[in-house]
Amino acid sequence: MIVIEHCAVATVDGAGTEYADGHIVVSGDRIVAVGPGAYAGDTGGVTRVDGTGCLATPGLVNTHHHLYQWATRGRAQQEILFGWLTELYPIWARLDAGIVHAAASAGLAQLALSGCTTSTDHHYVFPRQGGDLLAAEIDAATAVGLRFHPCRGSMDLSVKDGGLPPDSVVEDTDAALAATKEAIDRFHDPSPGAMVRIAVAPCSPFSVTPRLMREAAGLARAEGVRLHTHLAETVEEEAYCREVHNCTPVEYAESLGWLGGDVWLAHAVHLDASAIAKLGASGTGVAHCPSSNGRLGAGIAPVRDLLDARVPVGLGVDGAASQEAGQLGSELRQALYSARLRGGPAALTARESLALGTIGGARCLGRDDELGSLEPGKLADIALWSLDGLGHAGIEDPVAALVFGPPAPLRLLLVGGRAVVQDGVMSTVDEPALAAALSRAARSLREAR
Repeated sequence: MIVIEHCAVATVDGAGTEYADGHIVVSGDRIVAVGPGAYAGDTGGVTRVDGTGCLATPGLVNTHHHLYQWATRGRAQQEILFGWLTELYPIWARLDAGIVHAAASAGLAQLALSGCTTSTDHHYVFPRQGGDLLAAEIDAATAVGLRFHPCRGSMDLSVKDGGLPPDSVVEDTDAALAATKEAIDRFHDPSPGAMVRIAVAPCSPFSVTPRLMREAAGLARAEGVRLHTHLAETVEEEAYCREVHNCTPVEYAESLGWLGGDVWLAHAVHLDASAIAKLGASGTGVAHCPSSNGRLGAGIAPVRDLLDARVPVGLGVDGAASQEAGQLGSELRQALYSARLRGGPAALTARESLALGTIGGARCLGRDDELGSLEPGKLADIALWSLDGLGHAGIEDPVAALVFGPPAPLRLLLVGGRAVVQDGVMSTVDEPALAAALSRAARSLREAR
């Protein structure tokens, strides 16, 4: 057993329960008790963690990422999405399993250091001679120790057929569907407490044929896994859908069976009232990626309107080539500020922002029964943030300190009761070794022509 005590606790449960001075008890991989004051139970064989000066929250849930992009950061610095992709696709065509492993290891460790315990990844670039890229990133997640929801992505609409990607990075439609089915068979674990679950994730309206979108949805539902794609990210995508499909992106998704409680969409920036209502009525989730949207100048998602329409909304860092920091903890603040830039200072509260990063993300992934709040019976995925340093001292409200203040260091990060970060340092992997491997991977992509 592990007991964390003498800390502030924000449970993010349905009642918004908080304790100014509380404790959490962990047995195995589950939380068994949360309450006020110090732990008063049997101390025999118990590891006690003094959380004085700290805030305990659920571990953060990252709902959208492209981990391979850690090897291509800092490029296309002044481009919109379409220009950014056009510059980067030829580089990504040179990916291999070694590069993906190095990038995923570094990216997942960075996420852990920012309070993330569960991450998705949307991998949709599969060069023909690249090797087993999905296995490479799953191996990386296992070593780092995060709960992982990789999405087997795909693209089958190249430039010659009216899409955006070059021929070198797209797949044959049947081959993409077969590989997606194989990924589910090999890696998806539907059991309680699973560390790895697969989702089905054709890339976007401008890189995937309607047939692949429709048949991928059928495959996912036949196999009982979730669906993910990019949608309504930019005004250029909106124009593309209207020109090619004679409808909005959300109308296009609806026509292909891509709205529902088993779907979550990345970005959802450009939505009218009708689109928001459709997402709310269908229970379709949204991965909000405020820093990436800002980096690419894509716009600000209507998060307040989505929440008011009862849309499940989580946070995502997005790919590291459009959000070079890759820190999920920082997105709490960025989401708050972005919402207020759009809707004023009452558009989002600190606690609503924390909920986006925890229970909101768990809802997007269909795991809010196990993740996203600190409650007995849920998985022991816990972030213990140090708030007694210079950057947070004097802010009386600990949740406000975490969200409004600078990135908070971690005293402890548990995933299923296992320590992944202790005192701001990775417990599971060697950070300098990961940085060196990532530098080599990035250099190999730069030098390959």
